[in-house]
Amino acid sequence: MIADPPSPPGRERPLVAAGHPAVVAAAHEVLDAGGNAFDAVVAAGFAGTVAEPALTSLAGGGFCLARTAAGEEVLVDFFVDTPGLGLASPPVPHFDEVVVNFEVATQAFHCGPGSIAVPGGLPGYLHVHRRFGRVDLGTVVAPALRLARDGVDLLPRQAGIVSLLERILLRTPEGRALFAPGGRLVAVGDRLRNPGLAEVLAELGRGGDVRFSGGPLAAALLAVTAADGLVTAGDLAAYRVVERDPLALHWQGRRVLTNPAPSFGGTLIAAALARLDGLDLGPDDPRGPAALVAVAAEVDRHRRAILAGADPVRPADPADPSILRPGRRGSARGTTHVSVWDGEGGAAAMTTSNGECSGDVIPGTGILTNNILGEDDLHPDGFHASPPGLRVASMMAPTVVVGPDGATEVVVGSGGSKRIRSAVTQVLVNVLVHGLDPRAAVEAPRAHWDVDHVEVEPGFGSGALDALAALGPVNRWPDRSVYFGGAHLVVPGLGAAGDPRRDGAASPSG
Repeated sequence: MIADPPSPPGRERPLVAAGHPAVVAAAHEVLDAGGNAFDAVVAAGFAGTVAEPALTSLAGGGFCLARTAAGEEVLVDFFVDTPGLGLASPPVPHFDEVVVNFEVATQAFHCGPGSIAVPGGLPGYLHVHRRFGRVDLGTVVAPALRLARDGVDLLPRQAGIVSLLERILLRTPEGRALFAPGGRLVAVGDRLRNPGLAEVLAELGRGGDVRFSGGPLAAALLAVTAADGLVTAGDLAAYRVVERDPLALHWQGRRVLTNPAPSFGGTLIAAALARLDGLDLGPDDPRGPAALVAVAAEVDRHRRAILAGADPVRPADPADPSILRPGRRGSARGTTHVSVWDGEGGAAAMTTSNGECSGDVIPGTGILTNNILGEDDLHPDGFHASPPGLRVASMMAPTVVVGPDGATEVVVGSGGSKRIRSAVTQVLVNVLVHGLDPRAAVEAPRAHWDVDHVEVEPGFGSGALDALAALGPVNRWPDRSVYFGGAHLVVPGLGAAGDPRRDGAASPSG
């Protein structure tokens, strides 16, 4: 349990929600040291690489939606690029296929050096701090450094993810040293320590040469990809963090800011919210969940037109049988989110991912590399079909809602691949339409349209289940699951909630 911190003089109560109590504590430590929302979200990002190692990494990538106290609104894109710059005749990249057994299905993942994309995590954190932060970098990395050196307890949901990914995480001796230091896979309550990452963070805090664009860290990464991968020195030198205007949608009398193209998660959420403007269903109406799922299914059906900007905005008809058309199946991706409100007007929503990890560790650093080139739902034209130097698209959708008075009203985001859209949309409806408090909005049961059927958490009444069944086959889960995302929510003036599906934590809680 995280104690609610006092409000510093001249500041409202800061609010933080994230995927691990240690990550929330890291953000609050930096806020208490005089940092703002952006110092805090970067501190949380660094801490997440230790406390949520199967979900995020300095060698992954992500997005941060920043809204400053002065009203500046910027989407910082530090997701991964496709590699291969400077290769005259690119080698056939090496994939390892690992089959993972989930509760209700099996899925093949692609890992190994050939799955590693050009990383953006570290440059992204440094960019956000340099652009918007106000305390020194040593203060920002200090909580993560302490966690990496002293260790952090492995929580139940994290332990479950580590267990699912065991064959990937233990591919290499370096991975086994981190996740099976005593010869067995770490389990709930075990301490995760990462001395190599501690050294990297200490050097970073001292102002040392810690970057992927050159120097010792770049050389160590290139040693991983030299034989069977595609990442080159040219890729690392050419990588750039990009600032974009957020995608803005007027909805329910508010402005919803989210992730713009070339990523597609925010665009698809905006399309769903626009369609929901035509639906008038109260929080207790049993048709409500089916209406949300019908909208999601219609968005899937019109996905190509929506992403091309050619799809008309119109309400969905839950009884329309044409929604039952197949799409592309999603998976349980390694993604996490942090939401921060600093009490002074600054808000940061940051979602990051390492895929499922390639199973490789950059030598001497404890940094796990991503496997985003091996995620089939991000490469619909086939693996390695895109030329080098392109930003890979993503479902991640950090989101900030601005109220009619111009004040930040909601900060939210989620992990969960295709379920990101469902989780964010349903939480926004719960807060802004149904008026639920943050905890109730996050903990409410979720339903997700998956290709040709509905995935449903426990907690829906019989009327809602009957309405969902009218849309197609219903797969009822016995318990809440990481499958349905991890939505970490902040509502300034009310409170915050971390998603229990992902060991989420918040302070102060709402």
